[in-house]
Amino acid sequence: MKRAVVCGAGGFIGGHLVKRLKREGFWVRGVDIKTHEFCKSFADEFLLLDLRIPGNCVSALDLGQEQPDEVYQLAADMGGMGFIHSAECEIMHNNVLINIHMTDAAARGGVPRYFYSSSVCIYRDMKFGEPEMVEEQAYPAMPDNEYGWEKLYSERVAYAFARKYGMKVRIARFQNCYGPEGTWTGGREKAPAAICRKVAEAQDGGTIDVWGDGTAVRSYIYVDDLVDGIYRLMHSDLESPANIGLPQYVSVTDLVNTVADVAGKRIGIRYVDGPVGVQSRNFSNEKIYSTGWEPKFMLKDGISRTYPWIEKQVQKSREQSAE
Repeated sequence: MKRAVVCGAGGFIGGHLVKRLKREGFWVRGVDIKTHEFCKSFADEFLLLDLRIPGNCVSALDLGQEQPDEVYQLAADMGGMGFIHSAECEIMHNNVLINIHMTDAAARGGVPRYFYSSSVCIYRDMKFGEPEMVEEQAYPAMPDNEYGWEKLYSERVAYAFARKYGMKVRIARFQNCYGPEGTWTGGREKAPAAICRKVAEAQDGGTIDVWGDGTAVRSYIYVDDLVDGIYRLMHSDLESPANIGLPQYVSVTDLVNTVADVAGKRIGIRYVDGPVGVQSRNFSNEKIYSTGWEPKFMLKDGISRTYPWIEKQVQKSREQSAE
């Protein structure tokens, strides 16, 4: 039985990844600074560890007489656009420490395969209608925010250790991910979850606030598709970073209208000041397609699976507040 360690298993994507690895027959250790907020871990073993501390990274990978066959590094201090713009120092400090120490521990410990979760935030701002950007066009680098700079630096750390120690590194650059069992309130939620929450809280015919003017363009990938991409990439021969995203680009206004349609509500939009990020994204997915991966969920399909879960969380919150 192959053995995997998932760092960040108490988070949204990490929690779903643990379930996928279990379905594939792996023995899985989950590691995080916190347990999962919405469901019990499906990992065979779960360790509460602060991975900013070097010794904890070594402990995370210590399986006794065995060593992990695969390590998935998704642990990060992160959130949606509001958090990314308000917590630059925390992001740079915490995430760089996690990634330096985790990569070092894996490489020195002889881990054969190491996955690092990067982000399309490493790319520059794009204008609407620009041709697809391929992975190599990350350079010359000009990320829009410090989160992107941290991710780009951590990519280079992983590859430097791979060259020195012979560890096989796989890196995915994620587009915006959403789905059930993810953060939906509190300031760290991403746009699809935030919009689902606002629509769930609104009355039919009501109005919700949206940052910016609604024209910013994004692609949103459903979590099951993203996890499938991670798994295929890890077991592929791709040695350079690969974008993983849905080739369906929509404006923020389109996102709101999709959620309202799924909810069966008429929703008005009030555009307000707030952090928006880049104006547009448009990336090539040809590399990840070469692994046999293809997305199964278009935006409305994924929202149809996500909105009912968030609506249920909103209802639970209201009931608890009323008690």
